[in-house]
Amino acid sequence: MNLFPDLDKRYSREQLSAREAQRQAQYIAFGPVIFQVARIMLKRGILDMLRDSDNGLTISQVAIKANLSEYAAKCLLEASLSIGIVLVDPSTDRFTLSKTGWFLINDASTRVNIDFNHDVNYLGWFNLEESLLNGKPEGLKVFGQWPTVYEGLSQLPEQAQKSWFGFDHFYSDCSFDQALKVVFADRPRTLLDVGGNTGRWALRCVDYDRDVRVTILDLPQQIAMMKANIAGRPGADRIDGLSINLLDPQAEMPAGRRFDAVWMSQFLDCFSPDEIVSILRRAARVMDAGSRLYIIETLWDRQRYETAALCLTLTSLYFTAIANGNSKMYHSDDLRRLVEEAGLKVDIIHDFLGWGHSIMVCSLADPQE
Repeated sequence: MNLFPDLDKRYSREQLSAREAQRQAQYIAFGPVIFQVARIMLKRGILDMLRDSDNGLTISQVAIKANLSEYAAKCLLEASLSIGIVLVDPSTDRFTLSKTGWFLINDASTRVNIDFNHDVNYLGWFNLEESLLNGKPEGLKVFGQWPTVYEGLSQLPEQAQKSWFGFDHFYSDCSFDQALKVVFADRPRTLLDVGGNTGRWALRCVDYDRDVRVTILDLPQQIAMMKANIAGRPGADRIDGLSINLLDPQAEMPAGRRFDAVWMSQFLDCFSPDEIVSILRRAARVMDAGSRLYIIETLWDRQRYETAALCLTLTSLYFTAIANGNSKMYHSDDLRRLVEEAGLKVDIIHDFLGWGHSIMVCSLADPQE
């Protein structure tokens, strides 16, 4: 069943004239400087100045207000004009904000993405080709010598850490209200939060249902951060933490325990296909016939709009160069195959939660299937 014909049309047919395609090619060639011009226009408040002006501003006025030389202001404004984030009135030489500039200021996801790409990814992407060839996050060395970014999260520079968590929390938190209704429709009493990070989801769970108990699995560094984050918060006494490195195929989830619900939020995109199958097989061992596994991901093929698919397929390269070198934002068909290979089945997929999340609700497969 083709749920998203507009995406298929976009990706299977030429959309541009030859002249438009040539301009797009030059946009790609100058992509790094286009990004930096837009970022500086935001950071220096120039786009805000143009938005708030009655009739636009001249180059001299921008230079004074932004505390820049006229040379710097002219370079930025002329480049911004060419890339489409400002407009100019030729009769007055006054610059005003374009629609694209308005979205740079006001679209929350765009601002989060800019910070994430500048503070976390920009320098590391210089080693993208090396990462693709080696299957390792070669760009991570700009921050430290960890095998993956997750071991180094607590040691990232302050601004990089702020932008990493800002990106992660922005896209996960906006889906929580809807996700809680899906997960707690069956009133689980025990929930295993795999890759629970700072405990934000766990806190929402114990607040939503006063009878549920949550166990968070994550790396030792993340468990320490989680405990500090939830200390003294309502319901924290019903949240436990367990340190585990799930990249170790011998590392089992809580032995001898069974959970009503297993939750994986923006988690499996952090692993390669083989690693995902290994993790899901171990998750299946803490489930029974009444348990459900909830996988919440931003699946790039199940987006309402093409712009979201664009962001997700490009975010895959963050995983390549910075995070771990071998994971990505998955297509739903690929993830479904991995679920089935692990001895589970997808019962239903809930789409369009938050900024484009889907929840795969899974259960143990019938051995005879």
